[in-house]
Amino acid sequence: MAIFRRRPVRVQPYFGYRSRGRLTLVGRTQRSRAPEFEQAGRWRTFRVMMSQFFASEVRNVRVTLCLTRADGEDFNHVVTSDDDGYFRFDVPLEGDWPYHAQTAWEVVRLGWENADGHQSVTGHVLVPGEDAQIGVISDIDDTIIETGITGGIHNVVRNWKRIFAQMPQDRILVKGADAFYGAIGGGLAVPSEQQPTGSFIPATHRPFFYISSSPWNLFSYLVAFQQSRGLPLGALFLRNWGFNRATIGKKSHGEHKRKSISEILDHFADMRFAFIGDDTQGDLPAFAEAVAREPERIAAVFIRTTEKVLTEVELDAKRVIESFGVPLWLGNSYAVGRDFLRAAGVAPHGETSRIVETVESRAGEEA
Repeated sequence: MAIFRRRPVRVQPYFGYRSRGRLTLVGRTQRSRAPEFEQAGRWRTFRVMMSQFFASEVRNVRVTLCLTRADGEDFNHVVTSDDDGYFRFDVPLEGDWPYHAQTAWEVVRLGWENADGHQSVTGHVLVPGEDAQIGVISDIDDTIIETGITGGIHNVVRNWKRIFAQMPQDRILVKGADAFYGAIGGGLAVPSEQQPTGSFIPATHRPFFYISSSPWNLFSYLVAFQQSRGLPLGALFLRNWGFNRATIGKKSHGEHKRKSISEILDHFADMRFAFIGDDTQGDLPAFAEAVAREPERIAAVFIRTTEKVLTEVELDAKRVIESFGVPLWLGNSYAVGRDFLRAAGVAPHGETSRIVETVESRAGEEA
């Protein structure tokens, strides 16, 4: 008989997303407690944050995803976690899987076995509403939060207190981001109480998709930050990485963003999107590539600028976006951007079809 009992296997589902014909949900199997980000002393905060990075992953765990169709029929799908504990459901949907009237979180259930027997946990899948004409693809790092963990290993060392010793509610929100994102999306957060499988929970007015070079280890942390600041929640596209140059350095940021954007565009082939980013981590080149690929599907590009001058690569990307006639807004103040959104008619109940026309006129004024 073992003296010390290991923690039972826990499944951490990340936010999924689906169209009428396909559902995707990623998660991880690990031995760890569910994170708790309440106010705490420096030492306990450090322990909580370190536990996010060094949770013990468990491979070869069979995870069952239960979906409930609109007619009440249940469908089960099974996958097995990989060597790093990650699992991915990529499920083709047959039959009737309609959108809800408004953008919503569809409740699913994930089941698995551990030392305590059968376990289950609720998952949330983002489903665009029938009224959603435009989705939002947004960067996170230094667009809404100062991460301090991208751009090189030296930044991790320099910003270790921010990374490992601050709870989500203590982190710095980029000034004006809450009002700016609220004007675009608005809406409610995912509630914590249990909901029946197949039910819908109101989400943002428009579907949001967040792309970050941060690791999946910070999923719960980033969601807690967004909730604490009243930011719209959405599906997150993070990365699996360790403390090495291959994943912390700048080199792979652009590749991750391009791949994620392509995945979203392919998944929701009948939607148009607005991009939001900044000029610190290659957002302009990544956005420009998507514009060149499908210019008619990009409603507008918003870039929050810092004090630095745009690089030649960024200037080339800017010219590409403008050459396709896609409206491009560059500014250092979300307050100005919010005024622009109001004029464009993209406040929570605005006329989204006017966004292109108004951005173009505003771009002409600022030229």
